Amino acid sequence: MSNQAAIAPELVQEFVGKGHGDLEAVKALLEQEPGLLNAAWDWGGGDWETALGAAAHMGRKDIAEYLLKKGARIDLFAAAMLGKLQLVQALLADNPDLVHSLGPHGIPLLRHAEAGGEEAASIVTLLRDMLA
Repeated sequence: MSNQAAIAPELVQEFVGKGHGDLEAVKALLEQEPGLLNAAWDWGGGDWETALGAAAHMGRKDIAEYLLKKGARIDLFAAAMLGKLQLVQALLADNPDLVHSLGPHGIPLLRHAEAGGEEAASIVTLLRDMLA
């Protein structure tokens, strides 16, 4: 059990919110409070999101890569957006039903891959084939 004090909820909400598109704010907030790295915010109804999750559905590779370099926990949605084909294939081979997974805000895995642009094109093809 940790002896650390909880991070102020307002700070977690701000960090996750900035993860949608403000790299400089993400850097500043993480410098201020390193514990934010894997912090998650519940937008309501169990809609949990981290800053990495926010970056993933927005296609913000710069933010996602920064957070991963700092030690954020990668997940299937970020891997799909970043075009990490081997990782996505391995997870889907282990559990093909993950193709139907929904990320933050109920955004499907395919939309995360589409947000990755050209670098994630092979993942988009893989997912579309699996969904067909």
